[in-house]
This record gives sequence, structure tokens and C-alpha cells, in this order.
Amino acid sequence: MASAVAGILGDMLDTAARLLRLLSLLQAHQQWSGAALAERLEVSTRTVRADVERLRTLGYDIDATSGAGGGYRLRAGATVPPLLLHDSEAIAVAIALRTAATSGVAGIGDDALRAAAKLEQLLPARLRHRLSTLTAVAETVPNQRDPVPPETLVAVAAACRHTDQLRFDYEDRHRGTSSRRVEPHRLVHVSGRWYLVAYDLDRDEWRSFRVDRLNPRIPAGPRFTPREPPGPNLHAFVTQGRMIALWNYRARVVIDAPADIVTARIPTGAWVVEPVDDHTSLLDAGAHSAELLAVYLGALGLDFHIDPDQAPELSAAATALAARYTTAQATPTDPPDPNPPGN
Repeated sequence: MASAVAGILGDMLDTAARLLRLLSLLQAHQQWSGAALAERLEVSTRTVRADVERLRTLGYDIDATSGAGGGYRLRAGATVPPLLLHDSEAIAVAIALRTAATSGVAGIGDDALRAAAKLEQLLPARLRHRLSTLTAVAETVPNQRDPVPPETLVAVAAACRHTDQLRFDYEDRHRGTSSRRVEPHRLVHVSGRWYLVAYDLDRDEWRSFRVDRLNPRIPAGPRFTPREPPGPNLHAFVTQGRMIALWNYRARVVIDAPADIVTARIPTGAWVVEPVDDHTSLLDAGAHSAELLAVYLGALGLDFHIDPDQAPELSAAATALAARYTTAQATPTDPPDPNPPGN
């Protein structure tokens, strides 16, 4: 009798564990085929159908469609089912909440910390210990500069999602204000700030805009057909735009090295490298001044050539820098002895 009861309890535990696993899978993706779920759970498709029915009796709203593109989907509804997280997922969410203060969105820091505290109370002891080990030795530095109001971020995100033209007033780094009309593409988070990558309709080019400096005009404009983005790496596009905005001097120089070697030696997204042939590259570079650019080019450790007709300031700066380095290598003249012998 005892063995029979133990067997029944064992079957019940196996079923409960399988239901939790099934629910976790349904929460992870929008739709699963019955065959894919059966393979993941190592059961038959008939068992999957029975387990889905069990979840429905527990209040989970699960859609089932037949056919080649059919499957099971957990429908979003007013009743929020328990959120099932694996150990690594729970730790990742807790860490993300604690670092949310660096997201650049105004007013969410306290909410994120409260949510993190609630989550940590629900973690099992083994996970709380792992998380406390990390938080005990890690410092989170809040982003105190130029936070974005949540309503601004949501309005810009909605325009991106629905491909609606966006109009906004924009303040540049010199505190000048202009009206912009753009086709918004993506929001990008770089160095603690939010940027909008968009096609500027009045300037007829792709641009990046700091979201904390724009004031959207609502409602948004008409729908548009999305264009090809300015490149595969929008983070690099934004980084380059930030650098160019700070440059007071810009020049193109020839580098005696292949493009991949030059690219590996410059800051990501800061300068543009164009291959000329297998041994030569063209570098479009900039800096705060011609003198500083000459220093940066020398630090590449590669031979380069400056056209004095195209970049006279850079040529003069490189000549002066070379003379200074030559002087630095010369043997200095001994200063006169302030107390010569015989005095």
C-alpha cells in the first residue's frame, strides 16, 4: 500500500513539474507547435494536449490553432499568471533592476529599487546569497546627467514603432533651438544617454538626436515607408555622430596599412576607414584641433601621409610636432654651475 501511494505521489510531482516547465516555455515564446513542446518536455503530443487542458482549468488562457502554422500560445489577459524564471533569469532581472538608475530615464530609480527588493524577497536562499555576494562589492553609479522624461521616451518610441513622422523642437549643444521633421527609426542608449536615430527630412540625411534635448509635438505626423538604415551598427553611427559634433578640425589622410589593421587601432565608430588597395587606406579623422589630430595620428604606430594642399593646418601641426620630438631627443646643455670653484 505504501509503495502504491508513493508511486501516485511521484506521478503527481512529475506532472506538476512538467506543468511548470510547460508554462515556462509558453511564457518564453509567443507560439509553440505541439511537436516542439513534446520534444522539449520529452512526452507525447497527446500528453501536451492534456497538460494544456490542465493549465486552462487553473485559469491560464491558452490559444490552440491547428494546421501547418498552428500551435499553442499563452494569451495576454487581465489576470497575470505567476512569472516563472530560471535561476540565471532571476539573477539577471534582479541585477537589471538595481542598475536601472543608470538608464537615463527620469524618475524610475526608486521604482526599480523597490521592485528589486520585492523580487529578492521571493528568491530562494541559494539565489539570495549569490545576489547579495554581488551587491555587497558592487557600486551602482546613478546617471545624474540629462535624464529623459518617461513620457518623451514613450512618445518617441511609439513614433518609431508605428512609422509615424515625428516633429519636435530641438536644442543643440550651443543652446540654439530649431524645429525638426524626421522619420524616426530607432532609440539607441550610448554612454548613459538616449539617442534617436532618424532621417531628417529637411536636411535630407540620417542624423542622431539626443532625446533629452527634444520636445516632441503630439500628435505625430503621417505614416511613412521605412528607409534602409544608415548602417548595420547603430551604436557606431551614434558614437561617430557624437564625436563629429565635438570636432573643430577634420582631415583625410592616407595610411600605409590595410583597412582592417587601421580599424583595429582607432576608437569604434569614431573615424571612418576606406580601403584603397590591399596595402593602403584612406582615413577620415577629426579632433578638437589640428595639433591634437597630429598627436592621435602619430599614436597609431602606422606610417601616414598628409596632403599639405588639402590639410595645411594638419601638415603644419605635424611638422611642428616632429621638430618638438626631435628636440626632445637631443642632449640638453648643462646649465651653468651657480657656485664655480674658487669662489
